[in-house]
Amino acid sequence: MRTLIKNGKIVNEGKIFKGSVLIEDEKILGVYTREQTPQEALKADIIYDAFGKIVFPGFIDTHVHFREPGLTHKADIFSESRAAAAGGITTYFEMPNTKPPTTTEKLVEEKLESAKKNSLVNYSFFIGATNDNIDEIINADFSKICGIKVFMGSSTGNMLVDNQESLKKLFQNSPSIIVAHCESEKIIQEGLEKFHKLYPENAPAKIHEFVRSAKACYQSTELAVRLAKEYGTRLHVAHISTKKELSLFSDNELKDKKITAEVCIPHLWFSSDDYQGRGIRIKCNPSIKSRGDRNALRKALVNNFIDTVATDHAPHTFQEKNKEYFLAPSGMPSIEFSSAVMYNLAQRKVFPLTLMAEKMCHNPAKIFKIKDRGFLREGYYADIAIIDPEKDFVIKDNEVLSKCKWSPFDGYNFKGKVCATMVNGKFVYKDFALIETQAAKQVDFF
Repeated sequence: MRTLIKNGKIVNEGKIFKGSVLIEDEKILGVYTREQTPQEALKADIIYDAFGKIVFPGFIDTHVHFREPGLTHKADIFSESRAAAAGGITTYFEMPNTKPPTTTEKLVEEKLESAKKNSLVNYSFFIGATNDNIDEIINADFSKICGIKVFMGSSTGNMLVDNQESLKKLFQNSPSIIVAHCESEKIIQEGLEKFHKLYPENAPAKIHEFVRSAKACYQSTELAVRLAKEYGTRLHVAHISTKKELSLFSDNELKDKKITAEVCIPHLWFSSDDYQGRGIRIKCNPSIKSRGDRNALRKALVNNFIDTVATDHAPHTFQEKNKEYFLAPSGMPSIEFSSAVMYNLAQRKVFPLTLMAEKMCHNPAKIFKIKDRGFLREGYYADIAIIDPEKDFVIKDNEVLSKCKWSPFDGYNFKGKVCATMVNGKFVYKDFALIETQAAKQVDFF
């Protein structure tokens, strides 16, 4: 079966050109400029005319929470992978803070089995570190696990790793990349105590910036970077949220880095100014911080201090979320609209369009050593996202595909929407509608 995507504006490996992608079964046969497209390609079994549209490699989101098992009233692999497909996400890496937490190989295997049956897009799962399972992690088979997640803050209760000896042992012996959530537990607890006294009831959402402060982030990130440098560990620091943390990273070429950084969609779009209108909807960990921090994060993407963009997609039901500050959980859904946010920032000239492919496709594949994905290249899997740049749409809670049925972007009017998503050579989303095709695969690593 051959499929031709023709007449599109292709964004790939630092270039933008009009051309076509020829696919045979699951993989790409060739990527051509419009003039180079062979005549035989025009005889493909399926032809998708992408005239006026933008063709990217499928986006890779290396930071999601799909809530399965144990929290499936909020979300599950089936529902959230559908939302991913609608956002042009063709591969996701899911975090271990489920119930039970994914802290053993057996529990990773159970998630893989569920994804094999239920996921609309490609998948992999992190194994989570605790103070007590370091030996199991060191001996795990990482040919089927995307990495090790360590929480150096209080986001996940019993998965908090706060024992210095456990941390040292993990960083010294890690057989895979470590992805770290960095916030100082001690500073967070001090912030909670302080603001509980100031606001015994009806605390405003805006205090979250100070409860989970820039100081808490910097102190923990500095520790993670220091340990990684000491032991030569591959480290990827999740959801950088402050300008100060950027001083801990390098703007070297990615191939020369062992320590890399991620920024998430909420921290690129929102600032603490938005607590006034968005309130508890944008409560997340680490917190949304100042406009200066947000602008520094945007600039750091361009200057290569930050290497990847992810979502930290973390659904809760609106009933759970819509509570007083101290009772409302942190986290928000965003996977369906991450490409729209990034495309709109590119249209505002915050960064070039090629940066979307670099930070959301190429670099995740390089950093996590994903085999044959993340690029439009001959021999690579045909994971493709196509954006209609002229599509205007307003985000509405009741139209959100995520199981929780709300969004922090409710009411925003965006221009530029994913109109088609291909996974392993098959359309799973086309003409702004889902096609529930079983095309997804477990991600392979090298």
